[in-house]
Amino acid sequence: MSASDDQADVAKVLAGEVVAYEGIVRRWQGPLINLAYRFCRDRGRAEELAQEAFLRAYRALGQWRQDAAFSTWLFALATNLYRSEVRRIPARTVPLEEVEEPRDPRAADGGLEDDDRDRAVRRAVFALPPKYREALILFYFHDLDVPTAAQSLGLPEGTVKARLFRGRELLRGKLPQLLAVPRLKEA
Repeated sequence: MSASDDQADVAKVLAGEVVAYEGIVRRWQGPLINLAYRFCRDRGRAEELAQEAFLRAYRALGQWRQDAAFSTWLFALATNLYRSEVRRIPARTVPLEEVEEPRDPRAADGGLEDDDRDRAVRRAVFALPPKYREALILFYFHDLDVPTAAQSLGLPEGTVKARLFRGRELLRGKLPQLLAVPRLKEA
């Protein structure tokens, strides 16, 4: 995914070559659906949310200031949409206390324990309060850095760092075995 491709396609669309928007959709469809899925945990709804994000981005394309990467602008727009929609129609959540502990990580199952651990971490993250969950999803699952995650969430960097710290602390309390193995990068 190239920033110059995004810039070229945006310029074409703004010049009236609407078909150029297809390149943007093709490049960013997977990441936007994945991001939406992290918010709602329903594949069909995630696809609908991503489609709505692309529609809103198309309508607001002229508002993109090229001082930031197009992807940052697109993710910020999508994140705001997804947050609003999940508040309007909440995703089904499980209380943090009901998240299962992972199985014994010493089991000799050929790597399946990693899958169990990953699933347990994801379930625990999805059980967090939204303000911590959103920061963790953008930072860890979508590999956004703190400044980009902060811009996507419309928050100061310090607030995002604090939410990442508090979210990790909540996870540490619930999943101590998982965090004995260095898995979560620090902000």
